[in-house]
Amino acid sequence: MKILAFSDLHRDAAMADAIVRQSSDFDVVVGAGDFATCGLGLQDTIAILRRMPVPFVLVPGNHDDLEELRTVCADWRLAHVLHGQSVLVNGVPFFGIGYGSGVVNPEPWNRALDEAEATQMLLQCPEHTVLVSHSPPHGIADRQRDGRHDGSMAVRDAILLRQPRLTICGHIHNGWGQSGKIGHTPIHNIGPKPGVFLV
Repeated sequence: MKILAFSDLHRDAAMADAIVRQSSDFDVVVGAGDFATCGLGLQDTIAILRRMPVPFVLVPGNHDDLEELRTVCADWRLAHVLHGQSVLVNGVPFFGIGYGSGVVNPEPWNRALDEAEATQMLLQCPEHTVLVSHSPPHGIADRQRDGRHDGSMAVRDAILLRQPRLTICGHIHNGWGQSGKIGHTPIHNIGPKPGVFLV
């Protein structure tokens, strides 16, 4: 399977349009959250992305409201909004967990899970899936400019336990483009410039 993946568009219409134009060359597109900015503009971003002709697996970011995301994607047959759920796309399993976990922003628009909630949700993650997580795992692709690691221990522990075949994440902007491994699992904090993966 050939995957085109991105995260953190934050209402970037030009980048969303570029992703749409590339999408037909792929089996599936993955969006690892933050289509909106501070809770605004989600519908506008999704309106552009829904022109893609291939399946789209997405999770809500900490700037996105889950129910709004589900509502705007409800009549989009190719979209799979995941938050604690799995889906099989062309024979490949995907599991998604959205919102922010780990160190979170206290702003009122911020959507977050505490680590206990994230741990509970990740118990549903199958082995050897493609894991789509808005938050990166603690210690990998999660370093802030001041050197702090702000990723999620819950995501890290789930990767150690379940060993996904690939983990795609975002959220920590300073970590965009960074990657690493936990066990046999490649981890990629992708950012808005899309990346290509084969699974």
